[in-house]
Amino acid sequence: MNLKIAIVGLPNAGKSTLFNALLKKQVADAAPYPFCTIEPNIGVVPVPDLRLEKLAEITKAEEKMEKSPPIVPAVVEFVDIAGLVKGASQGEGLGNKFLSHIRETDIICHVVRYFQDPSVVNVAGEINPMRDRDIIETELILADLQTLEKQIEPRGKVEHDEVKKWELIVRLKEALNSGKNACDVITDKEEVELIRDLHLLSMKPTLFVLNVNEQDEILKRVQDDNALVISAKTESELSSLTPEEQKDYLAVLGLSASVLDRLIQKAYEMLGLISFLTTGVKEARAWTIVRGSKAPQAAGVIHTDFEKKFIKADCVSFEDFIFAQGWHGAKEQGKVRQEGREYMMQDGDIVEFKIGP
Repeated sequence: MNLKIAIVGLPNAGKSTLFNALLKKQVADAAPYPFCTIEPNIGVVPVPDLRLEKLAEITKAEEKMEKSPPIVPAVVEFVDIAGLVKGASQGEGLGNKFLSHIRETDIICHVVRYFQDPSVVNVAGEINPMRDRDIIETELILADLQTLEKQIEPRGKVEHDEVKKWELIVRLKEALNSGKNACDVITDKEEVELIRDLHLLSMKPTLFVLNVNEQDEILKRVQDDNALVISAKTESELSSLTPEEQKDYLAVLGLSASVLDRLIQKAYEMLGLISFLTTGVKEARAWTIVRGSKAPQAAGVIHTDFEKKFIKADCVSFEDFIFAQGWHGAKEQGKVRQEGREYMMQDGDIVEFKIGP
């Protein structure tokens, strides 16, 4: 599975500037006026994973290859949604069209403007982050209410799940009308599955990105598990530097990683995602799965037939693999485990799946 992130916010909150920084090139038409993004910009970026380089180096040496096998990282798809405004759920600012793009994503990255810049128009008036945040959340809730209103109560002899689903819809209508998000109302896993096909916007996890001026030191100390504090303008400048220059610049700013690294890591944490790894003469590759996935499910991420034909998995931890300098050494040291259908995959597992006919 590949992670898909929607970047949303009011016009001129810094969405396209952030998007450009994430992609490390000027893809979006960032401009200091509303609605410069008419269609959603979409960019695919690799998930930073230094483990793959080490795997490729070891495989090259172990297999006596002339050059290292290709590195294939997991990827994240960023969707830069044009600025939403108050009334978006009613079509203001082409809102309905933009809201529909959010439904196809896994998580919402909500950019909230904290920075002061008189040259960049603020369509909502003076800088007021909490008001701006509430505007977007309200529009998502209103769009969900429209979806719920279209649902028809089941009649006659119906399945138990249909009755249960309708009860959830009634409960959601009441809660959303009082200003609550769907994700705060429906938390049981079975109930989440029952309403999954409704694609409710306020059901999606939301990561808040607080876009500040570089000098706003006090905001850099914000403590919130679902928030990142960045300066999109600074990150955009950073993206034009060489890797070494970026490292030096980050050190000056007192940061250990770029916004891309931090944002993807946070999104993985919020969605409960991990990566397992494969390596061989063809490639060194990372695969994204949900934490708690069992070995056959992980095999199915590589190819759907692999889940059905799964026999066993040879697994070794990344640390043991590196210490043993490859598969051969890991087997000699007894570090390779043979796992069956009930094995729960761990982040960094290096795997060879055994598949039947």
